[in-house]
Amino acid sequence: MLLCLGLSACNNSPYPQGAEGENTLYMAFQERSPRYLDPTASYTAPESVYAYQIYEPPYGYHYLKRPYELVPRAAEFVVQPYYLDAQGQRLPQDAPAERIAQSVYDVKIRPGLKYAPHPAFARDAQGRLLYHAMSRAELGDKRSPWEFAERGTRELVADDFVFAIKRQATPRIEAPVFGLFSEVVLGLKDYGELVKAENLKLLGGLPENAPDKPFLDFRRWPLEGAVAVDKYTVRIRIKGKYPQWKYWMASTFLAPVPWEVDAFYAQPGMNERGLSWNQWPVGTGPYMMTEYSQDRRHVMTRNPNYRLDTYPCEGSPGDKEAGLLDDCGKRVPFIDKIVATSVKEVVPIKEMFKQGYLDLPELDRADWGVDFMVDKTDSEAVSRRFDERGFKFPIYVDITNWYLGFNMLDPVLGRGDTPEQQRRNRKLRQALSIAIDWEEGYGRIFRNRGGDTAHGPVPPGVFGSQESLAGQPGHPQAHNPVTHEIVNGRLQRRSLAAARALMVEAGYPEGRDAKTGQPLVLNYDYMRAVTPEVKAQNDWMIKQFAKLGVQLEVRATDYNQFQDKVLKGKHQVFWWGWFADYPDAENFFFLLYGPNGKSKSEGENVSNYDNPEFNRLYRQLQTLEDGPQKQQVMDQMLQLVREDAPWAWGFWSYSGSAFQSWLYNGKPGVVVRDPVRYLRLDVAQRKQKIAQWNQPVWWPLLVLFGGCGLIVWRTRQSFRARELARAPGYQAGYQHSEKSASGGA
Repeated sequence: MLLCLGLSACNNSPYPQGAEGENTLYMAFQERSPRYLDPTASYTAPESVYAYQIYEPPYGYHYLKRPYELVPRAAEFVVQPYYLDAQGQRLPQDAPAERIAQSVYDVKIRPGLKYAPHPAFARDAQGRLLYHAMSRAELGDKRSPWEFAERGTRELVADDFVFAIKRQATPRIEAPVFGLFSEVVLGLKDYGELVKAENLKLLGGLPENAPDKPFLDFRRWPLEGAVAVDKYTVRIRIKGKYPQWKYWMASTFLAPVPWEVDAFYAQPGMNERGLSWNQWPVGTGPYMMTEYSQDRRHVMTRNPNYRLDTYPCEGSPGDKEAGLLDDCGKRVPFIDKIVATSVKEVVPIKEMFKQGYLDLPELDRADWGVDFMVDKTDSEAVSRRFDERGFKFPIYVDITNWYLGFNMLDPVLGRGDTPEQQRRNRKLRQALSIAIDWEEGYGRIFRNRGGDTAHGPVPPGVFGSQESLAGQPGHPQAHNPVTHEIVNGRLQRRSLAAARALMVEAGYPEGRDAKTGQPLVLNYDYMRAVTPEVKAQNDWMIKQFAKLGVQLEVRATDYNQFQDKVLKGKHQVFWWGWFADYPDAENFFFLLYGPNGKSKSEGENVSNYDNPEFNRLYRQLQTLEDGPQKQQVMDQMLQLVREDAPWAWGFWSYSGSAFQSWLYNGKPGVVVRDPVRYLRLDVAQRKQKIAQWNQPVWWPLLVLFGGCGLIVWRTRQSFRARELARAPGYQAGYQHSEKSASGGA
């Protein structure tokens, strides 16, 4: 009876009793906790899940419109720059790029925006900051901002954006876009040198890796390229003409940074106790971090100070029919809390979703819908079950790619030190690029990760890309001539014979060094821990290299360790993907721009490719609006990188999300990083469906109890039989005694 009573209180839910009835969004994450939530350093897709819900840059993207359209977030409206010549005189808006010395953006900030509650803003009755002069003893064992007795807030002002831009020059943390920003923001490169020198003075001999460093106060040193004109206007000066700057103002790199929080986290003992931007970010966005359990669970809760914000009333064709405009004009966010739980494997995530315990699998990955659609084709029963449960799997093609990269600093695969070595290494990269049959692997085998083979770095759907025309008559430049050719009017991958000929030119006939006879062994640095799904893909990649006799050794790590490896330049062959920051070719070409090298400048050029002619054309591209001249420059850049082959170009992945029937307003979009504020839950429907889908199956217990009863009965029967049984030979012995007694008489 006690066992039955205990079992009646159990279910298969991974959450506390009644959680399904709360206005909480549940999702999973596979990797370790995000490494960077600091707005200056945060850049990767797993980090954006949290960063873009918490921070509010000046701009964002319209949630529903495609092609993507910039909209104001912290700013009042999206501004157009005005242009100045070398003498500081204002130029007409249509002035040629060569006459423009500066582009000036005067960005108006919404008045009245408030930061989420945080102890860094708490003040006493005299207006003094309460927690800005703490000793280690006063800090005690606190590990969360919510353990401080007092919390406060303040209004967002223009100076916070100035502080954020200056902070890109910090030498204390990884600043992945400083290399790019220092070339476009007026004075930022020199500012970086100044800050580096001032930082050394502040450290006073302390090692760079010391956990406690004095506060680096960027307010002390002015920056020509960023000033607060007044309380609500920030003026940003850009060198020359750089139309893409407007897109960077939709990134967290331009999210406001209040100096009080930066100073608060710089106090002794904070880093050791996990009190930093990376665990506890502070912003004016719709959510705030309220629970941070490393590699286990993260919780974001509605920011009580969030501004008045409403759901859009316009969208793309088909949005109204899909019900995506039903919440027009309603205040957002709709959801009170977001809970992200660590689930390491794909299969458990799928099962939790199918049971209803995840409202969506993951927020940062755009392949879950594709994966589930592949599962749906397994059988009619699976398809019927998915349809009955109302799962939604919107599939789309977006501006994202996956590729195999070569570290150009590597002596075997890289650029090379001499012209002859450069030629040989280039031939090796070209041969490997031919051998990797993306059409087979990610067109037919790994359908859940599939896509269209890429011929360069710029995806279809972006101005200047000819990817969608590859193989079509009249477009001979659309395909990559290094890896593909037209045969009988059809596009096909070049033969292995062509790849083997290149291997001979590279000095590795049959995959062996022509001088030493030793086999060529390359290291494959994979950015995820190996699961069964990942192992299958890695095994396939090993076979591609083996076609040329090359041995590929897999060195898989989790993502954080992989980031450390590429920062130090210790990688060789690597797997990488890119979700566009903004819908412009420059955002893809900058992944190959020399000064943006990952290992030298902490940028996003992970292959560390550095071609002077490409760099020159890239700088020219940055000044151009969409048009014939921009197309011409793009074509020249594409020709260079195809020949140099710093990447085996990979594929443009099919993208799709997975949503439960009770989760409304879901629309995937790779550059829309702040979708949660628009999502709406029907918790009553969720509660009903979860109860319906997870009915307890009692018959195994009945069988168990019946079996137990049978065992007890049989045991009792055996025991009674043993108790009543007489010893063997007992009767015979008794009779023998009687006979003996009689004979004796």
